[in-house]
Amino acid sequence: MKKINLAIQKSGRLNKESISLLEKAGIKFDNFKDQLKVDCQNFPLNIYFLRNSDIPRYLSDGVVDIAIIGQNLIQESELNIDEIMNLNFSRCRVSIAIPLNMKYSGLKDLNNLKIATSYPNTLKKFLSNNNLNCEIHKINGSVEISPNIGLSDAVCDIVSTGNTLYKNNLKEVLTIFDSQAVLCNSNNFDLTKKEILDKLIFRINSVLRAKQSKYILMNVPNDKIKTVSSLLPVLKSPTVLPLEMEGWSSLHTVIDDDKFWESIDSIKEAGAEDILVCPIEKMVL
Repeated sequence: MKKINLAIQKSGRLNKESISLLEKAGIKFDNFKDQLKVDCQNFPLNIYFLRNSDIPRYLSDGVVDIAIIGQNLIQESELNIDEIMNLNFSRCRVSIAIPLNMKYSGLKDLNNLKIATSYPNTLKKFLSNNNLNCEIHKINGSVEISPNIGLSDAVCDIVSTGNTLYKNNLKEVLTIFDSQAVLCNSNNFDLTKKEILDKLIFRINSVLRAKQSKYILMNVPNDKIKTVSSLLPVLKSPTVLPLEMEGWSSLHTVIDDDKFWESIDSIKEAGAEDILVCPIEKMVL
């Protein structure tokens, strides 16, 4: 039986969130600590645990079929890799930062600077597109310390919270692009494995929809059900169940998590009471 080979980060934040996603999608595997490859027990999938920087090349060369990696790595690799879907975790941005005491009023202030980075291809393309002449100093780690030791004037690195920059007396002045984890494959993906890939995507989508949604239930006077229902940004019409208390019903539905607080005041004003909000484990459409 054919299997899909999936690459994920060997260690780090992307590793933990990738494993969590696969487990929530019902894919079972064990004994993955300190192993390069594990076989899944209940799905035709092999998981390869690789160094983050090696994954694009493994993917492009066809050693693995698909991968979970950051868009920042795809951009930097300049390889033939196709993004299948966004996964909405490990969000960050590739940005340029300078010392706190350095003046910055626009792109022109970056001209002729020495910039340290782990993303030389990304930076080179950005500088070329903006007609900037800078010296690129490639560093594989701890980029943020380079201005403090006189190695560079500025840095170009991934930024999540900005705390690391602040601790090294740097300020973020320009975002080159935003990044997040994505599921991707190479241009030479084996189409005979597409059915397996489609099943995996279906499972992942079910998990992602659930993560972004909440199940809510509330008690509503019968004469207010139509009004309350019209205020709910839901997938379909809500479920209405009569309560033992005469003239009242329980209204159940699913709502986007980020839209709940936008709607709660109007829902209460329309007559809803005893509103409960519950997480959803899976959501299959």
